[in-house]
Amino acid sequence: MRLSPRAMGLLAAIVTVTIWTGFIVIARASAQHTLGPFDIALLRIVGASLVLVPWGWWLVRRRMRDSIRTGAAPAPSSLLGVSPLALRTTALLGTFGGLLYAMLAYAGFFHAPATHASVLMPGSLPLWTALLAAVLLRDHITPLRAAALALIVAGDLLVGGRSLLSAFDGGDVWKGDLLFMLAASCWAAYSVLARRHAVDAVQATIAITAFACLVYVPGYALLTGLGALSSRLADAPWGEIAFHLAFQGCGSVVISGISFTRMIQHFGPVRSTMITALVPGLSAMGAVVFLDEPLHWNLLGGLLLVTAGILLGALRGGNKAPPPAAACEPAATGRVQG
Repeated sequence: MRLSPRAMGLLAAIVTVTIWTGFIVIARASAQHTLGPFDIALLRIVGASLVLVPWGWWLVRRRMRDSIRTGAAPAPSSLLGVSPLALRTTALLGTFGGLLYAMLAYAGFFHAPATHASVLMPGSLPLWTALLAAVLLRDHITPLRAAALALIVAGDLLVGGRSLLSAFDGGDVWKGDLLFMLAASCWAAYSVLARRHAVDAVQATIAITAFACLVYVPGYALLTGLGALSSRLADAPWGEIAFHLAFQGCGSVVISGISFTRMIQHFGPVRSTMITALVPGLSAMGAVVFLDEPLHWNLLGGLLLVTAGILLGALRGGNKAPPPAAACEPAATGRVQG
């Protein structure tokens, strides 16, 4: 039975929010098991590549056949014909959205709890996106948007400031907070650059995954072979490996990429931003319920400030199309993470 456009939009919104929320909770839970952060990043990239690399190969071949049939110039492609984008664009987007984001985000979960990630990754993403868009795209920051960003900064400082102060007592949660902020900045850079180059969301997702596969997988194998990088893949049960291939790869990258695009098509960028504003609160509550993490007053206050900032930012009269986005993990108008 075919679903109506409204039902498809609602389904896409539910899938997107669920995966982005699950990404934060599951990534933190995974940090307490066998695999290390770079092992999980490898499984994310490999899991997504199993779907997207063949898809990219088929897409490039189909475009070549179409160009031959019509006599038009062939569209650019790269990486042995598996990326549907030119090499420079693929490498630029893949560095920020495919490599750096995954490595920084997963490393952060090994230092800081999921409640911090709930605030700092989805929360700081609109901040980084607005700042980078102002510099690279000459976007104007309106007074309303500035007020929204101020709320987000206040929420981030309320969460990260306490962690930074605890560093004087020997704590290392601040390292995770810093990594979460850097991961969000990388995803924001990817989103703004994707918008600047006007690339299709699906093609961008395929391109960054193909780039990450061809760069990260050989690099991981070389560094682990030389003993410069510790790998725990051999010690992990097959069930854990299969789960990360499926959820971190196919779920966080492929499925959420498609569902996010469908949600934007149905609800538009402003309403979609308001929907994804549910992610910080839901993931924080998930961390409290499933991971027994405490919800201190500063975390609750930071969560409220960040969510208010995201919602206030969505009130601006934005009929602008959002930057094309790919996976993640949570991420919105610049999207989160996943």
